[in-house]
Amino acid sequence: MTLSSGTRLGPYEILAPIGAGGMGEVYRAKDTRLERTVAVKVLPSHLAASPESRQRFEREAKTISQLSHPHICALYDVGRDGETEFLVMELLEGETLSERLAKGPLPLESTLRYGTEIADALDKAHRQGIVHRDLKPGNVMLTKSGVKLLDFGLAKAMAPAAGQSSLTALPTQQGVTQEGTILGTFQYMAPEQLEGREADARTDIFALGATLYEMATGKKAFAGATQASLITAIMSSDPPSISSAQPMSPAALERVVKTCLAKDPEDRWQSAADIKRELKWIGESSQAGVAAPVAARRGSRERLAWAVAALAVAGAAAWTLLGGRQAPHPEPTVKFTLPPPAGLRFGDTIALSPDGRRIAFLSEDSGRKRGLWVRALDDLTPRLLSGAGTERFPFWSADGRTVAFFEGNRLRRIDVGGGSAQTICETGAGFGGSWEPAGTIVYASEFGSTVFSVSAAGGKPVAATALDAARGDVAHLFPVFLPDGRHFVFVARNRDPEKTAIALGELGSTRTRALFHAESAAIYADPGYLLFAREGALLAQRFDPRRLEPEGEATSVADDVLFFTDMSGLQATVGGQALAYGRWFHKKKLVWLDRKGAELGTLGAVGDYGDVSISPDGRRVAVSMADGARGQNMDVWVLDAERGQTSRLTSERTDEFHASWSPDGRWVAYVSDHAGFYDLYRRPAEGGAEEALLLTRRDKSLDDISADGRFAIYNSASETPRSDLWALPLPAGSGDPIRLTQTPAFTEATARLSPDGHWLMFRSDESGRPEVYVQPFPRGPKRQVSSGGGDSPVWRRDGREIYYVSPDGRLTSVAVSFKGGEIEAGTPQPLFDLRLAPSHWLDPRPYDVAPDGQRFLAVRRVEDAGPDAIIVNLHWTAGLKKP
Repeated sequence: MTLSSGTRLGPYEILAPIGAGGMGEVYRAKDTRLERTVAVKVLPSHLAASPESRQRFEREAKTISQLSHPHICALYDVGRDGETEFLVMELLEGETLSERLAKGPLPLESTLRYGTEIADALDKAHRQGIVHRDLKPGNVMLTKSGVKLLDFGLAKAMAPAAGQSSLTALPTQQGVTQEGTILGTFQYMAPEQLEGREADARTDIFALGATLYEMATGKKAFAGATQASLITAIMSSDPPSISSAQPMSPAALERVVKTCLAKDPEDRWQSAADIKRELKWIGESSQAGVAAPVAARRGSRERLAWAVAALAVAGAAAWTLLGGRQAPHPEPTVKFTLPPPAGLRFGDTIALSPDGRRIAFLSEDSGRKRGLWVRALDDLTPRLLSGAGTERFPFWSADGRTVAFFEGNRLRRIDVGGGSAQTICETGAGFGGSWEPAGTIVYASEFGSTVFSVSAAGGKPVAATALDAARGDVAHLFPVFLPDGRHFVFVARNRDPEKTAIALGELGSTRTRALFHAESAAIYADPGYLLFAREGALLAQRFDPRRLEPEGEATSVADDVLFFTDMSGLQATVGGQALAYGRWFHKKKLVWLDRKGAELGTLGAVGDYGDVSISPDGRRVAVSMADGARGQNMDVWVLDAERGQTSRLTSERTDEFHASWSPDGRWVAYVSDHAGFYDLYRRPAEGGAEEALLLTRRDKSLDDISADGRFAIYNSASETPRSDLWALPLPAGSGDPIRLTQTPAFTEATARLSPDGHWLMFRSDESGRPEVYVQPFPRGPKRQVSSGGGDSPVWRRDGREIYYVSPDGRLTSVAVSFKGGEIEAGTPQPLFDLRLAPSHWLDPRPYDVAPDGQRFLAVRRVEDAGPDAIIVNLHWTAGLKKP
């Protein structure tokens, strides 16, 4: 069909032909109602008779109508005039990308700009479930306002295909879609299209890679003298490098295009949004100059430390730029410390960017509220990326532009340049992760679970490892990718701590292999090391990333590095030539305080204390304490409150903590991971045989023993990763656990029973932050007693007062009374700043109240324990002992 000037299609008057494509002819036309010039596309007469073509044409209209984006050609109207079906679209002025490429390759700036805009348009379509399926330079219009993506006539909603085509049914003409053929244009078709498999967003990503290649080089990515040779090239060959045609092109662009053109869709970028960010970053980097030196003099110790860091990083960079790699001697090791932001302390995780120039870290305020920060080593000011309060275990994308982290039970990502955090998937608690260049993330889900893999763009996680019951595995934690992007190392926690190992896994297979014993997670560092903790020291183990085997003996790097035996976490990170780690501060003290916060004295010697529990008669104190001579594992100790004498209650190679006294003070209950999970046990307070109270395949945290000795109150995850409260009838075996709370979306923990046994007090995050609540025991409606946040609640022994820790770290009091079976809570009254020592998430009880309600015992840090700082070691391998 060819329409002459003056032909009317409804209210649209044809002015002149513009062009034709496989799915229609396009005309310049006038909208006689709105007095505007538009583009009208009609189905050609030789295809109009086909019901399938009509259906495809109608589908095009519906597809385009769903898309509203500045880089997608807008659809105004759809209609039918007699036997002629037509679309009315935005009229674009400019030239197609294919017309521009006929003149030669684009400048780098234009390639990056247009590529970013195309990726942005595809991202919009893909998010609405639409695949273009025929992306090529001829379907990209270059206008004054940027690119416009054309012709969604071949687009298809992402749903099961009605039928598959074969290679024998390929069209012989490009641009024309015949009955029973594969849709698309040869040079830009992905291998799965050529095989007749269903197209998805990654099919468009392949086409975008071919288009980017052509924009950068002026040559098609795949070529062939015949249809068969072209297909062979796409299926089995890689195009020549971009740098072979354009030597000054960035290596990062080469990597983007190469990943787009991967034969296997799983190996490509998994979202157009990722490509958009990559191209934008390349554009910004290619225009960036060398950072200006910091000239302003700063007076505070914190700013001075960061200024030293800036000079060290700048010096390292200058050494490299001025030919340091050719120097006869290796670069000297440079060490300096970095303080946390004012008023905050470092959390349990730090992460250097891949180039070693920035550090992401967690902070905690005195109320233990968390935040995720990022700071350039050559900058004096940190930036808060996320302040939700529950962030955990951040890790970087391979390009250093994005930080992933766990928040609540979700894996999230946030661009370091700004913006809001985006959810990748539901994960459970989350115990560390790693992000390889092609866009796959591996992460640990739960204690008792395995490593999973997921696309950084989102999707359904897939198990990447399987627990080896014969080996005694109880959890796989803290995975880290190796350089090949397919293999990763992780901690294989064993029920026997002596058998906990660094193990090797591989994407696409759940088989694993133990490498060597360690007490913490491992991190990979160039030019071939695995760093891990053992017996309190940070060690470097030579590791061949090609043979995937350790070599020789491990070498000591640092002493007293911070790691956590209860979860195998390690506060150490490597990026570029930099190593950063935290120190384990063992110097803590138990301090008696009065109601005004004045120190009345100390109890026991300086040690690495965790949670605290005063006996019912006030004469003894049970505490958990890390033992530096035993790999920093936690044990329960009992202290004489009057004489200060100390005796060890547990001495296993596992962790024991969360001690609670029986009403008569004759035995102490606690948590231990003897069997791999955190289970409940008890022992006579004077020492003796251990008795198991509750063994399950879920972690538990002991909160309290009722005043009548009939129940042990604990919290544990059940059907969901969130924690609920339970009551275990005592003695062991006298009944099944009783569920006290059931809130799948929230966590309840740190529970305490009132002295009369009628009221249950606990902390819940259902309001979006921790608050203290009270409800009847075992069940009943709850009421909030804290205000503005609260944690670690404790009853006074007469039940007339409640204490908790406010978000600013102050001990707060709430008077309570009882009338007619109801509880009345007064207004919270701040007492004093507890000044608690830094602790981690397994220390929910860092203080306790004496029976008289007039004294408090708190864990505080010794004043001369040293600064709370991160140590950075540049060119750290220069200090290793040579084999």
